[in-house]
Amino acid sequence: MVGDLNIEIRRLLDAPIIYPDLDGGIGTNIQGPSLIEVPDWVPRPLGRYYLYFADHKGSYIRLAFADELDGPWSIHPPGALDLDRSHFLATPAPVSDEERARLEAAPSRGEGVPSALFTATQPHLASPDVHVRRDRRQIVMYYHGLEGLSLQRTRVATSPDGLRFTARPELLGRSYFRAFPYRGYWYALSMPGVIYRSRDGLSGFEEGPTLFEPTMRHAAVLRRRNRLFVFWSNVGDNPERILLSTIELSDDWRNWTAEGQREVLRPEWAWEGAELPRDPSVRDAINIRVNQVRDPAIYVENDRVYLLYSVAGEAGIGIAELTLRC
Repeated sequence: MVGDLNIEIRRLLDAPIIYPDLDGGIGTNIQGPSLIEVPDWVPRPLGRYYLYFADHKGSYIRLAFADELDGPWSIHPPGALDLDRSHFLATPAPVSDEERARLEAAPSRGEGVPSALFTATQPHLASPDVHVRRDRRQIVMYYHGLEGLSLQRTRVATSPDGLRFTARPELLGRSYFRAFPYRGYWYALSMPGVIYRSRDGLSGFEEGPTLFEPTMRHAAVLRRRNRLFVFWSNVGDNPERILLSTIELSDDWRNWTAEGQREVLRPEWAWEGAELPRDPSVRDAINIRVNQVRDPAIYVENDRVYLLYSVAGEAGIGIAELTLRC
């Protein structure tokens, strides 16, 4: 059970590894990390590691590279995938006069949070979830975008080198896929905790049960044998922080349930937003610094587990080593 775990967190730096001043082209909204070690079949890689991330409402998936996990990190300005090649809307979603009036009348959800109309109509790419598929000699990226008014969905793109991705047109499911292989299938956990599965991980995803409450935000997954560790955050928490639940992977995936809830990490340093006022978080992008950490991602290397996360709301990316002991 999650309550029996001994959890240790060690931040690799006393600063974020990705932040707005690293490169002016990446903007000030920085979130949604996904980290890989570049496979050995890639000729002349930019660095040992590729880190994919996004602006919550941005027009392309960003890419950084480094030779060490703690940096220094550099930005690859073209990024990995842009709206024009994504199969998602590249111009604002059509909206009727009646719906526009309803959205414009919606109350503000706080400083730095986009308007309801902007959120419902703004084309964007976000939430990269990137995997090295050695069985296919490909790098696979799940990502979401705007398919219609207030409708976010996930697609997948593949690449031989991690720099140039080709998107597939099929819609796979809801937004914020976090995928993992298990017993001949590829499974994906989406927001808010809806589970999917596919034979090849690229097509034909079947929707299964919902394992979390509607307030679940973004998640990351780590599988150890027949147990799935789910790192996530919860809209409305004060402060929003990284939590951990577990799923026992029984034979029938439709009977899976999420168990327990344990805090893993909260803002503790100024660069994580700890010096800012504490307020309950709201769903959507946040374009000012706030006292929140969000958007967990898991990277494993030589049995060592690393947690990446967005800091001060969506103002940069931090990295920590994570130790889990029963």
